[in-house]
Amino acid sequence: MAADLIRQGGLVAFPTETVYGLGANALDERAVARVYDVKGRPAVSPLIVHVSSIEMARELAAEWPESAERLARRYWPGPLTLVLPKRPKIPDLVTAGLQTVGLRMPAHPVALDLIREAGVPIAAPSANRFAQLSPTTAGHVRESLGGLVDLVLDAGPTDVGIESTVLSLAGERPLLLRLGMISRRDLEELIGPVEVAEAPPPGSHASPGLHPRHYSPRTPLVLVRQGRVPAQGRGAFLGFAEGASAPTAELVSMPPDPALYAAMLYQTLHRLDREGLDWIAVEQPPDTPDWAAILDRLKRAAEG
Repeated sequence: MAADLIRQGGLVAFPTETVYGLGANALDERAVARVYDVKGRPAVSPLIVHVSSIEMARELAAEWPESAERLARRYWPGPLTLVLPKRPKIPDLVTAGLQTVGLRMPAHPVALDLIREAGVPIAAPSANRFAQLSPTTAGHVRESLGGLVDLVLDAGPTDVGIESTVLSLAGERPLLLRLGMISRRDLEELIGPVEVAEAPPPGSHASPGLHPRHYSPRTPLVLVRQGRVPAQGRGAFLGFAEGASAPTAELVSMPPDPALYAAMLYQTLHRLDREGLDWIAVEQPPDTPDWAAILDRLKRAAEG
């Protein structure tokens, strides 16, 4: 049924190992337009195209350098998106008018089965309203998008918990566009030096997730140090399991391991967002490579 809906131009929310995606046939411009409409997503933000094999990815990319082959062999299926020159069969709407496309092979059996059975690549941003908290359960999808999705495939909570690393191989040098749990160090061990993109200029973004304010709960989120939470109002404090203390707030102990922290971050923020709090304070994680992707998400969530 889900594969039939994709082929017929429908929208299917499905789980990946990172977050739940809002999927449409990447080759069907009308279906892709529905994704933008349902999310309220600006046209400058491209979509990631999900594939079920390296062979499918090669059919969509106009160029497939050796570095892409090495990275795909190591990290696919997994939370790594590769940005490459696109073939004309990919509608410009998918790529925000850019001549590059982000390709990813998700590491979730439901996602892979859906792509294989549909027989087409699936364009899928996170299944939520634009710039809000990404969904890590089917319930989060329903809360955010309601009946705007034709079908939601429920496979329980996601494992990784935050969005994929995005690496561009379309220029002279590899360029890290979005941080994820596959780190810059991981990438450089395989393909050599990787540059990190600065803030994007006006116009279409080379990757999703680059808007200053993103991944945000409705409740104001603030980053704090040493448990110094806001003095006024009712709130919650996300602190590390050891030494966390904030007498004026509901205390949520977070694990000191970045992978475990990432896996529970959005789910925790979704839960707190339903409690009618005045604020959510988060102890700022260490500014180290292992925590870079989590710190990026928290800074964007707190922006403004």
